[in-house]
Amino acid sequence: MTTASAPSTVTVACCQLAPQVGRTTDNRARIESAVRAAAGKGADIVVLPELANSGYVFESADELLSLAEPIDGPTIREWEALARELRLVIVSGFAELGADGRAYNSGVLIDETGLRAAYRKAHLWNAEKTWGFTPGDQPPPVVDTPFGRIGLMVCYDLEFPEWVRKVALAGAELLCGPVNWPLYPRPEGERPGEIVRIQADAAVNRMFVAVADRTGPERGQHWLGGTVIVDPDGYPLTPLHLGEEAIVTASVVLSEARNKAISERNDVHGDRRPELYERIGTEPS
Repeated sequence: MTTASAPSTVTVACCQLAPQVGRTTDNRARIESAVRAAAGKGADIVVLPELANSGYVFESADELLSLAEPIDGPTIREWEALARELRLVIVSGFAELGADGRAYNSGVLIDETGLRAAYRKAHLWNAEKTWGFTPGDQPPPVVDTPFGRIGLMVCYDLEFPEWVRKVALAGAELLCGPVNWPLYPRPEGERPGEIVRIQADAAVNRMFVAVADRTGPERGQHWLGGTVIVDPDGYPLTPLHLGEEAIVTASVVLSEARNKAISERNDVHGDRRPELYERIGTEPS
C-alpha cells in the first residue's frame, strides 16, 4: 500500500476521551462511540489517547498486568473491525501484554486491512517506571496508508527531538501521538508547554502532528486535555478544549509536509549537517 493514490485532502480527527482505569468494557464502548462520531464528521484518520483501553493511574504492577491485553486481544480486534467497517485509520495507545509476560505502554496503527504497526513507548514517564512497564527498544514506525505516510509514537516520546526527527527523516507526513498529559500549573495566559513543544515538533520538521489527549479525573489525577492538530508551520489547526471531552477535526493536504523549504535557500532537512552534530560533546572544551 503506497501513498501514490492518496487523496489530496484528508480529514484528521482527534478524540479527547475520559477513560477510567480498570473499566475496560466501558472504555472500549466509549472509544467505539467516539470513532463512529468522528467518522460521521468525515474523518479518514482517527487518533485516540494513550492507554485508551485500560486507563492510566494504576495502583500496582499486578493491576497493570491484569488489565493489559495481547496484541491480538479483544481491544485490537474491535478496532480492526471498526477500521474495516468505516474504512479509516485508527491510531491509539493501549496497555499491551507481551508474549514475554511483560507490560508495555504501546501504540497501534490500524487500517481497513488490519493491524499495520505496533510500537512500544521508549521513554517512560514518572510512575510508569514503577508500575512495571517495560520500555520499548525499537524506533517509531512510519506506515504508508491510503491517506498518507503516518508516524506513531506515544506521549513522552514527543519530548525528544532526536526521536521525532527519526520519524520525519523516514518521510512521515503526519505524526500521530496518543498522550495522557497530567495537568500542571502554568503562568496565567500562557499556552500549555506540552502544546508549545508539539508546535515545535511540527515546525522544525515541517510535518503535521496530531495529538489526542485525555480528560476526566482519575484516582485524584487531573489531565490537561490538550488535544491539538498542528500544521507544518507549527500553527494549531484546531481549538483547544481543555478539561472536557471533545472531538476535533482538521482537513489537511498531507503532501504539503513533503516540502521542507522555509525560504528560497533553506530546507529544514537539506540544511542539516550531521557530521557536525556527531562531534558535539565528544571534543574537549
